[in-house]
Amino acid sequence: MKKTIKLSLIAASVLALTACNQEAKKEQAEVKLDTVAQQQAYGIGASVGNFLNKDLADKKEIGIELDQALLIRGFEDALAGNAKIDEEKIREVLTELDTSVRTKQEAQAKVESEKSKEAGVKYLADNAKKEGVTVTESGLQYEVITQGDGEKPAATDVVKVHYKGTLLDGTEFDSSYSRNEPTTFPLNRVITGWTEGLQLMPVGSKYKFTIPSELAYGDRDLGKIPANSTLVFEVELLEIQSDADAAAAE
Repeated sequence: MKKTIKLSLIAASVLALTACNQEAKKEQAEVKLDTVAQQQAYGIGASVGNFLNKDLADKKEIGIELDQALLIRGFEDALAGNAKIDEEKIREVLTELDTSVRTKQEAQAKVESEKSKEAGVKYLADNAKKEGVTVTESGLQYEVITQGDGEKPAATDVVKVHYKGTLLDGTEFDSSYSRNEPTTFPLNRVITGWTEGLQLMPVGSKYKFTIPSELAYGDRDLGKIPANSTLVFEVELLEIQSDADAAAAE
């Protein structure tokens, strides 16, 4: 809460300073960034400006559009020692702003979550009809891209895999291929869809999994992965590691 209030105050201050210095900027032929000190000063301003740009845009997106003229006037009045509201009232109204932002964000997240859920249900129903797709009792869907001939892991095993994860629209949210490095993990410490799915795979296989949200991250919003998202993974099972191999990898 305190952090949000401080950021709101910073926003007002920077907007005010920007307005007050408009004429000075017009007179500048160019920004000089020859020295480290100049670059540091400019970097601070650019960093705060980038934050402000996103913060105000985010608020506008959820229906909160702040009057920049009043922001500037509030800064100027406070700087002149003539603020129209006292500090207690300032804290009160900024707290109300924070509450309003959170309420609108939660409402928006709920709507998006419901859309994701509906899209997932439809996608799973259509995908289940495709040739080569198998649906397990839990609702997990998988396709065999390459069938290996090695052993299948147990839920308690540590496995080494290459994978790519995407949303239903094809947006990639994670990939060991992009990092050019496979990943290793205990099979019982990942999402339920992975724990179940990889136990179906012999070593050397590559499968495509379509994982319902309840077997993935459920109603948690992870940023790149919206709440109630059905996820698509391509997974290569490279090896089942021994306890010694797993310990060495940690």
